[in-house]
This record gives sequence, structure tokens and C-alpha cells, in this order.
Amino acid sequence: MTELLKTEHLEKRYANHLALDDVSISVPEGQIFGLLGPNGAGKTTLIRMINQITAPDKGSIYFKGGKMTSDDVYNIGYLPEERGLYKKMKVGEQALYLAQLKGLSKNDALQSLKKWFKKFEIQNWWDRKVEELSKGMAQKVQFIITILHDPELLIFDEPFSGFDPINVNLLKNEILDLKRRGRTIIFSTHNMGSVEELCDHIALINKSRKVLDGQIDEVRRKYGDNIYELGFKGELDKLNGILTDSYEIVSEEQSDSMNLVKIKILKEEKPNYLLSLLISQVEVLHFNEIIPSMNDIFIKVVGDTNMVMNDNK
Repeated sequence: MTELLKTEHLEKRYANHLALDDVSISVPEGQIFGLLGPNGAGKTTLIRMINQITAPDKGSIYFKGGKMTSDDVYNIGYLPEERGLYKKMKVGEQALYLAQLKGLSKNDALQSLKKWFKKFEIQNWWDRKVEELSKGMAQKVQFIITILHDPELLIFDEPFSGFDPINVNLLKNEILDLKRRGRTIIFSTHNMGSVEELCDHIALINKSRKVLDGQIDEVRRKYGDNIYELGFKGELDKLNGILTDSYEIVSEEQSDSMNLVKIKILKEEKPNYLLSLLISQVEVLHFNEIIPSMNDIFIKVVGDTNMVMNDNK
């Protein structure tokens, strides 16, 4: 898979604070890349480096196969967590101004803005001042400005902050449409549900270091506990007669329609072998591996790395 953006061994120090420590990531072209981490982990520093706002003390950034330069910024759309619209300016006037800073002609910018304002049903905001808008309204405007020049790389930092569920869904659909059109997206958020829904790859930064990365499905399977959920009809006691010390019943529930049991495979047994044992004794209704959520993985990895770093102090 071709990478659009790559960083190698980035390091950044502010006074006595190490903001980034040997961070390397690879962002595949045409994919949604989740950039995760607790507050203060170093994500914003990394994003600022990619946008050429801050230079690394060590390391390199590559864009489309070459070393990144200031001109590459014109091919990036950046929606920061801290919004940056001028409150006293009118919405339309400001959108036109910022679009032209990204290289669009006034006429092209005007035509595109009209299309997007109509799509988002905000045509009547054109002559209103930004200070009259709610946080969500202002964010819609800034989202449009971010994607208007159709950059190859888009960086969204907490893009759903301040939105109600309807507008969150609107933006999610737009982000997925950008991916379908071949755009590459770096998506920074604390919302692990959105990560599972949108992202193809993730990197997790904690205390200035990258502590986890990979395809999201592979990451979730890697952190599985080898626990399977069994729904069946039959007697619970029959399970105890067939399960050896290779298995452990983690939990069990009973209802009128079925029994529900979670079984952990303790040794190098294959799930198919367990399933064959079960089928011989009970009527199996479903048999699924329990895959941890990204929220569970986030908490575990951050907690584990914090513990290791504290022990090494």
C-alpha cells in the first residue's frame, strides 16, 4: 500500500519537556488514519510538524515520496481542535478570504462555497458575523473551508466537538465520502467509537512516544483474550463434562430462549476443536470470538505504558 505521509524518528523538546520522542508513523494513501492518545501525549505537536508550523529537533517528514517542504502545505487541509475564525468578520467574506489563501481564485471559491453552503443548509449564514454563530455552526463553516481546495491530505482534530448527533452523522458521511474520492485523512480524537467506525489504521501516542500502531482490525485481534461467546440450547451441566483444563468458563447466563456462556481457551487449542466438542453435546445457536473495543485497548495500553514508565523512573 502506497504511503502518502511518513515521519521518521521525530523528536521535539520544549525547555525541559520532551514533547515527541522518536515517533515514526506511516499514513497509507486513501485511508483514514486514527491518531490517538491522552491529552498532552504529543499528538498536537506531531500535527503542527506535519503542517510545517513547528520544526522537529530531529527526524524527517516525507510527503508523496519526497522530503516535505513548505509548499506541500497547500495540499493539506487542517481543521484544528481550537477553531480559528475571526469573530468580527462576516461568514461569507471570511470563507472567501481563507479559500483564496489556499490558492483558489475568487470566482472558483465563490462557486464552491455556494455549493457547500447549500449542501449544509447554511445559505442564510453568509452575511452573519462569526460571533453570532453557535460553536457547532462555526465548526460547519470551518469544516467547509478546510476541504474547499480539495487537498490530498486532510487533518481533522476532534472534528465532532460541539456537534449534536445529527450533525456528527453529517460530518461522518462527508469524511467517508472524502475517503471514497481517494483523499487521505488523519483523524485525531478521543472518541473510540468513531475510531472503530471510521478508521482503517491507528497510531497511539502516550507520554511523547508511539506505543501502538497497525491496521485497526489486526490491533483489536492482537489484544483479544481468547474468549468466545457460546449461545446454546441444552443443559449447562453438560459443558462441565466435556470441557477440559484447556478451557475456563468465564461467565454464564440463562434465559428461556438459550444459555449464554463465555469460555476462555487457556492452552494452544483451536476454536474449531472447541466448537466440535460443543456441537456433540448441545445445540449451538451462535459461537463468536469476543474482540476488545478500541476503548478497552486504549485504556489498557495507556495504563500499561504509564506503569512501565513510572517503574523506570
